[in-house]
Amino acid sequence: MEALFQHMERYIDLTAADKDVLSETLRLRIVKRKEHLLEEGRFCHSNYFICKGCCRLYYVNDKGVEQTVQFGIDNWWITDLVAYTSEKLSQFYLQATEAGALVVWDRRGEEKLFRRIPALERYFRLILLRAAAAEQQRSRYFSDLSGEERYHHFNRSFPEFVQRVPQYMLASYLGFTPEFLSKIRAGKT
Repeated sequence: MEALFQHMERYIDLTAADKDVLSETLRLRIVKRKEHLLEEGRFCHSNYFICKGCCRLYYVNDKGVEQTVQFGIDNWWITDLVAYTSEKLSQFYLQATEAGALVVWDRRGEEKLFRRIPALERYFRLILLRAAAAEQQRSRYFSDLSGEERYHHFNRSFPEFVQRVPQYMLASYLGFTPEFLSKIRAGKT
């Protein structure tokens, strides 16, 4: 939980009592590589803070191809926000791509936590604003940059992902095939 507390304290002040409440309410989940935390067609009751590890959110398109839409690594949150907030069935899969440790934030206890620790609403507002801004930038990069430019920009901005994520997942996230990514890396584009 300490990683989560440190992350939260970058945005809000937590008292010892706040940390006790969170420790009593939240749980740590150890995950194995390739373990699914959520599957398409299921309700999404949890948001996950990644203490250690890497996860991805993806769907399977009409051609049966996995399309990665989000990655998360240490100190990032990840979930299917649409299903989580609307209480509708998920259209995504959430998978650990590395073994790791996650803090599970359960939606069913969320309002109670917000009442007990009002600063948490500010924390999540700031986190979600940052995530929305990042998604806007990603959309622009997809519109304005070629595949090769997207890869190089991503590699400069997030080198830790390029080292930790399998090539086919990275290619999927960047919107091209693993073969095209191999050509980019080999300098043959």
